[in-house]
Amino acid sequence: YLNLVEKIQPEVFVIENVKSLLNTSGGWFRDEILKYINKLGYKVEYGVLNAKRFGVPQARERAIFICSKSKDIPLPEGNENVVTVRDAISDLAYLQSAEGDFEQEYITAAKSDYQKLMRKDSKYLYNHKASSHSEKALEKLAMIPAEKGKECLPEELWGKQKFNTTWGRLVWDDVSPTIDTRFDTPSNGTNSHPELNRAITPREAARIQSFDDKFIFYGSKFYIRSQIGNAVPPLLAKAIADRIWEMYRHE
Repeated sequence: YLNLVEKIQPEVFVIENVKSLLNTSGGWFRDEILKYINKLGYKVEYGVLNAKRFGVPQARERAIFICSKSKDIPLPEGNENVVTVRDAISDLAYLQSAEGDFEQEYITAAKSDYQKLMRKDSKYLYNHKASSHSEKALEKLAMIPAEKGKECLPEELWGKQKFNTTWGRLVWDDVSPTIDTRFDTPSNGTNSHPELNRAITPREAARIQSFDDKFIFYGSKFYIRSQIGNAVPPLLAKAIADRIWEMYRHE
């Protein structure tokens, strides 16, 4: 990435990566990145941003570097106005396992300001299709009440997963934990629907990432999951872009 920066010489560039990048190996990776950025002649501000402070219904922490040739650009600060899972996806809470389609009509009204924002100018609902779970998975999900997870299953049904967060249900009135690329698998973590016996759909995951409903995902299930789970949440990206714009707009 920095080799490309060296060749292209942009005025501003941004690096995003996992939070642990800053401290792994005693900060060696962080320090190497900073040395390279400084060698290229850029000023840099860096730190950890949590997406939930920028209107995203998800506690997703990421290391962010904002780099500029001519300005010190501080990271955006965000606020304490939390958007919950309920705010994000309660209008989509009706599909069972294997139900839904690539394109369909909206059958409910928006129930929150966030849902209205996500639906704005979207004529149809896309990518709201539930995974087809096995009978065994459905039996396990039926044993797990709201806000609970693996701890409610008999120990012989825990499977090979070592993490306590597996088979967890999202909590309606809290933010989601980090959405990853396996959000359609209940045994992967806390990504089962708050009340229905299924994992969240790609559209629900996209809402939790703050992609609006006009953003349509194409490709195989694997590629759609990757596009959603690996993305920087758009509202977080917007906050970073707005901060950069603030620093340059009066020139």
